[in-house]
Amino acid sequence: MRFFFVLFLFPILLKAQPDNSTLIAASQQLLLAAKTGEPVDSLVQFFEAVPFQQLQKELSTDAKAKAFWLNIYNAYTQVLLQQNPDAYKNRNRFFKNRQIIIAGKKLSLDFIEHRIIRRSEWKLGLGYMKILFPSNLEKQLRVARKDYRIHFALNCGAKSCPPIAFYDDAKLEEQLNLAEKAFIKNDAMYDAEHGIVEVSKIFSWFRGDFGGKKGIRQLLIKHKMIPADKKVKLKFKAYDWTLMLKAF
Repeated sequence: MRFFFVLFLFPILLKAQPDNSTLIAASQQLLLAAKTGEPVDSLVQFFEAVPFQQLQKELSTDAKAKAFWLNIYNAYTQVLLQQNPDAYKNRNRFFKNRQIIIAGKKLSLDFIEHRIIRRSEWKLGLGYMKILFPSNLEKQLRVARKDYRIHFALNCGAKSCPPIAFYDDAKLEEQLNLAEKAFIKNDAMYDAEHGIVEVSKIFSWFRGDFGGKKGIRQLLIKHKMIPADKKVKLKFKAYDWTLMLKAF
């Protein structure tokens, strides 16, 4: 049975105008609107018009940047696909399309994930290929350090994606640790008889982010999914790309 959870969700009330007390609060509000089906026009307009200097100032730490961009990625994925589910038929175009405007900058979901949150890593580089000449924009916005746990927090709209949560910088470490534990324990399948453990394809696509196969095994041992004293073969599951929205 799939494990659904909500991480430290603050009481956020939808209003006619966005809560702009902080950008992170506004990102949570957009995600809540995507969950409840409330109108998002005023929030979208708010993010389009926010001054770029404010964006840089408020997202001055990795915790703030990760919380904000995780919420933004998950929220806009939901909003865009609720508006046009057929866009998912061409996923490559959907993720590459610069259809999100934040502080006057046109961004794609791929840019947010791989250029900002993964700190200028190639999407198809298995987590081992840095972008040698990153743009000025990504250098201004990207996190200082890559964090493998974001792969347990990003939801691209597919059935095999991790569930969506509301992220907050003050509790981010605990939230990401919980997301890691929940995803691994509910996704990994260990066959002791044959010495095989099946894990999400996410681990294969971004194996370098996890420290290679050795790092993946260490994570599985950490969460007691495989024994530490036996050599276990990794098997990567097929990814189910069936569109499944509102997986909160």
